[in-house]
Amino acid sequence: MTVAAAVPAKGPGETGEAFMLGRLALVPDLSAALWLPEERTLVVADLHLEKGSAYAARGVMLPPYDSTATLAALAAAIRRHQPARVIALGDSFHDRDAENRLAPEMRAGLTAMQQGRDWVWITGNHDPAISRAMGGESMAEIVIADVTLRHEPAACEGGYEIAGHLHPAAKVRMRGRAIRRRCFALSAQRCVMPAMGAYAGGLNLRDAAFRPLFREGLSAHLLGDGRLFRIDPRLLLPD
Repeated sequence: MTVAAAVPAKGPGETGEAFMLGRLALVPDLSAALWLPEERTLVVADLHLEKGSAYAARGVMLPPYDSTATLAALAAAIRRHQPARVIALGDSFHDRDAENRLAPEMRAGLTAMQQGRDWVWITGNHDPAISRAMGGESMAEIVIADVTLRHEPAACEGGYEIAGHLHPAAKVRMRGRAIRRRCFALSAQRCVMPAMGAYAGGLNLRDAAFRPLFREGLSAHLLGDGRLFRIDPRLLLPD
């Protein structure tokens, strides 16, 4: 691995270097969550709970453990940061019936995570309505300081936003081989978060969908093995 290709976060651990978006301090987390320390808020995106069971219903048989793995990752991030508030940026549930397919023990685990803290479900294209049975409250977007948190990034000038939806991933060459990992896509205006869902997949940052969002520049923070890496955007590879 060369220094020019990938710069580790400041010191070892599961969080990367802090950066400012508008007036909001953000810390990317190896779990794919985003920690807002001054707000004591943990942000996650695209959990896609019960995607495996949705595929199984269509005859595509995948190991039925994606919701278990995703909720375990979320629970670990909550234990590490002890947030006063959790915000899930849409597509938390893979489809309208996913809530009903969650096993009782997973629903109980989700309820336990919500205890003693505020919980906000941002609605997404996969889950435009979230029932009260899932706890917390749901809304289309929320504004913190001068930053709007929403599901789908808006290709517009001005303002600051944190969004999900696109599942950004970076492909780079390290130690002589190409690797592809989920990543945070950052600029002075926005942060597009990686999907936390175990089966959510990722869209290459070189894809045309990202171009109108990052005309002013791009910084990729890749979820590596045991730490985050800041990648020089000139070194990003297409699929």
